[in-house]
Amino acid sequence: MKILISNDDGVQAVGLSHLVKQLELDHQITVVAPDRDLSGASNSLTLSRPVRLMPQQNGFFAIDGTPADCVHLGINGALDIATDMVVSGINHGANLGDDVLYSGTVAAAMEGRYLKHHAMAVSLVGKQHFESAAKVARQLVKGMQQLQLPPRCIINVNVPDLPYAEIKGIKVTKLGTRELGASAIDARDPRGHQCYWIGPVGLIKNAQPGTDFHAIEHGYVSVTPLTPDMACYDAFDSVTDWLQDTF
Repeated sequence: MKILISNDDGVQAVGLSHLVKQLELDHQITVVAPDRDLSGASNSLTLSRPVRLMPQQNGFFAIDGTPADCVHLGINGALDIATDMVVSGINHGANLGDDVLYSGTVAAAMEGRYLKHHAMAVSLVGKQHFESAAKVARQLVKGMQQLQLPPRCIINVNVPDLPYAEIKGIKVTKLGTRELGASAIDARDPRGHQCYWIGPVGLIKNAQPGTDFHAIEHGYVSVTPLTPDMACYDAFDSVTDWLQDTF
């Protein structure tokens, strides 16, 4: 296949290079990634200014924009390529539970939901065994042609930070949940103005069996199907009743 690879850690990220080394063994690869670390960019697109596409010496392309910008341009004519699939990663850290709402890695894959073939986000729950995550990604991509998914559905993959031989297996999971994140960190800029750092992510709240948190904790790769349809269908009846009483 012709695979477009992106990430949110930047075009020079270690995880990206490991992913490319594995996938280029079987497929034709094009890399379009942000020119810097844009973790937490979520699905944002750059609409207030033009973005630049900058060829790199290693054949990659960098964009001074978001992960979603990279894939949007990659599949919408900025490059003369026909993309079959988008793979995003390998993220330097987990994208589990509520993390997917903020993740630029997941957002890059989600931007590939328009393609006929599937899109996949890959994250290493740690910062050491990127080769393990890359091998997992290669195996999953090999089987993607046979995978049947609903339209606009992507795959979110998290890999435990273990040597490949120590990974126990793979599980289909649902998203767990986190507590509210830590308080903002008060600081001062060099001119003495008050500013804030966003605090660390919240602690794990729901890591019951069947969740992505539980799979990772027990040494398994977590594979979670995701969709951009965020409608809460379980709430339709109660909202309908509420509206009838309100209006």
